[in-house]
Amino acid sequence: MFSVEEGIRFKIRDALKAITALLIILWLFKGWLRLEAYNEEMVWAIITLIIITEILGVGRWIGITISGIILSLAKAAFLIAIFLFFGKWLDLPKDFPIDAKTAFAYSVVLGIAGILVAKFDFPLSKGEVYPRVEKKAYKFNGFSYGKVKLSGEGKAYPIKLGRKRIGWAIEGEVIVEADTPLGVIKRKLIAPVAIWTSINIASEKASPNLTFVDTANSLLSAPTTYTKEKSSIDLGILKVYEGEDFTYVKLPFLEVVETPQGEEVKIGPFKIREGSTEKPRKDMITIQELRNGFKLTILGERLTITTEDFKIETIGDRILYKSGEEKLAIGDGYVSLDSGTISISVGRDSGKIRIEDTVISASEGKVKIRIGSKNYIIESEEAFKLVLEKAREIVEEQADDIIEGLGIDRARLNRRIKELVEKLMEYI
Repeated sequence: MFSVEEGIRFKIRDALKAITALLIILWLFKGWLRLEAYNEEMVWAIITLIIITEILGVGRWIGITISGIILSLAKAAFLIAIFLFFGKWLDLPKDFPIDAKTAFAYSVVLGIAGILVAKFDFPLSKGEVYPRVEKKAYKFNGFSYGKVKLSGEGKAYPIKLGRKRIGWAIEGEVIVEADTPLGVIKRKLIAPVAIWTSINIASEKASPNLTFVDTANSLLSAPTTYTKEKSSIDLGILKVYEGEDFTYVKLPFLEVVETPQGEEVKIGPFKIREGSTEKPRKDMITIQELRNGFKLTILGERLTITTEDFKIETIGDRILYKSGEEKLAIGDGYVSLDSGTISISVGRDSGKIRIEDTVISASEGKVKIRIGSKNYIIESEEAFKLVLEKAREIVEEQADDIIEGLGIDRARLNRRIKELVEKLMEYI
């Protein structure tokens, strides 16, 4: 996995870590060893070694990147903060220019900066470290996780990043089924299929197909594997999930959750929270076609399906759909649809429909209609309820086509809205 130069660098790092540990022990017992005269020099040496060892560790898993350098400095600042925090009770030099609060503040700021860069900063240059499929095969007979089921028979090959297993490459016929609020999405996947998870999904050993291993590795080393759809990335040690109102980033010692209700940043054992956040209760799993761009990600109650043509995200009973300029959302008491020249939105007590030069709005028991330059007002509770009922019905009809991969049927959408306008005109 690593070049000779990288191997030497990591060996030097391991040696410096041992020296740092030894120096900390010497500093701890400096009184007994009569080293008080070198107190400040030893503290500076420990801080310097911590920074050097962390920088030397950059690129161990996903190659040298800008985010990796920033995050290594963040981790170094965090370790320095811990050292200085406890060191003040162990005869830290008086008036030492760096304190634990300052070091911790640097770790937070650098950590946030590194996370922002890490979302899109992946090793793309030749010779960097990529996930690799091992030349070991095991029988695969499908598995289930939450509302997702993967069926079929074939072989599973471990995928490793460095020395850590982060997933499996599947050879053979695989069918994925995802249970959503709109129904079951079913798709036959074309091998190689990558399953990014720490869960063991393999059974007994099988004979490996070396041609398949080479093919899977060539696809994994292609930059498009990770840059084609950046909203969900799972490399075992690095997890990124971006939804409509939810962002989750997890790194070895950093974790960030962003929601409309608040934000939380966790650095090691310390948490900085503003507002109220919802943290995923389960691990993240991604099922990905390496050739065709289909990707399904599960994170707690959130399920995202991305293809070349559309993206569907479900959160509990709520569902969001996007395809080019087409958008559809169904939630508790709310539905909306936007398809360029057509838009529909319905809440608990109001609704609005726009199609070409026609606009229908319903609120407070009234219905207002504008067709070109003509305006109509219908003060009828029955007409008001009709608009809300039919608008919701129109959106849910389109949802049925979406779940089958057909997209929005504009012709039927136009027809159904014009039928509604004709019924409303009877109230005038």
